[in-house]
Amino acid sequence: MLAPQADRVMEVGEWEERWQENRIGFHLPHVHKMLETHIEKVLAGRTGVRFFFPLCGKAVDMKWLADMGHSVVGVEISEKAIKQFFEENNMTYSEEDVPAIPGAKVYKGSERNISLYQCNLFDFSSSVGGQFGAIWDRGSLVAISPRDREKYVAVIIPLMAKDCRYLLHTFLYNPELYPGSPFFVPDEQVQSLFWNSCNIEFLQAVDTITEEHQGWGLLESISEHVHLITPKSS
Repeated sequence: MLAPQADRVMEVGEWEERWQENRIGFHLPHVHKMLETHIEKVLAGRTGVRFFFPLCGKAVDMKWLADMGHSVVGVEISEKAIKQFFEENNMTYSEEDVPAIPGAKVYKGSERNISLYQCNLFDFSSSVGGQFGAIWDRGSLVAISPRDREKYVAVIIPLMAKDCRYLLHTFLYNPELYPGSPFFVPDEQVQSLFWNSCNIEFLQAVDTITEEHQGWGLLESISEHVHLITPKSS
């Protein structure tokens, strides 16, 4: 089932182009329902959790969590997306260079504990951003080139603190009908990518069909899956 999309490559420039042209149908103007549904499972009674958002865009989920008292760090290639996030949420911000990543910048919110790094995700590491108690991965693993998934996991796992609770959102559909992105990521691959160092709990599947999905040429429903991934005890 992976074969139809195996050689599809998403260049960083494609994402920047989508933002510049406002082709951002993937952006949600509200908090993602699956995050709302499973937030207590992610928090597990903790307060002041450090959340990581890979390929964060301008997700309103970030402000929602910061308003609860959590801190948020995101990584996003598009400067436009980052600035729009702060502007649309009426937040002021400062801008700094990131010495460890040539050409990168970090935008820090003044009113909330939100720091958004403008850089390639594959250049980000715990030496730059530290480790995290939670990760919300919506539109990230499913967005990168399928051939880069092992490389992606090699970036994500070192970012996970010992108590990290990583909520992963994926899409299942017939990849013969749509080339991606977002790409088809079967549950079996989630298992194979993470099983060596993490426990994986399947939480939910929801069948959906939206106008956006129909625009992809998918006339049958898409299944959205969510897994909770936690580090194995050493």
